[in-house]
Amino acid sequence: MAIELERRQQVVSSNRRHDKDTGSPEVQIAMLTEKISSVAEHLKSHEMDNHSRRGLIMMVGRRNRLLRYLARTDTQAYQALIARLGLRK
Repeated sequence: MAIELERRQQVVSSNRRHDKDTGSPEVQIAMLTEKISSVAEHLKSHEMDNHSRRGLIMMVGRRNRLLRYLARTDTQAYQALIARLGLRK
């Protein structure tokens, strides 16, 4: 369920603020979105995996907290990010 190195680098490079950025809220939200989609696919075939389900719920909560922070601090970046990631908010 881990994200492959190539995909991780692609997500970071497409969402970073500057060349050496790996920890901005935009990058963290994009990485969490990738992990969430990976775990959701896993849970479709392994329905009884409650440990992964708990991890999924925790990741969704962390992403929501980061999204609220980004919306509060930089509204334009928030709007651009949710449009780019295809989130419903």
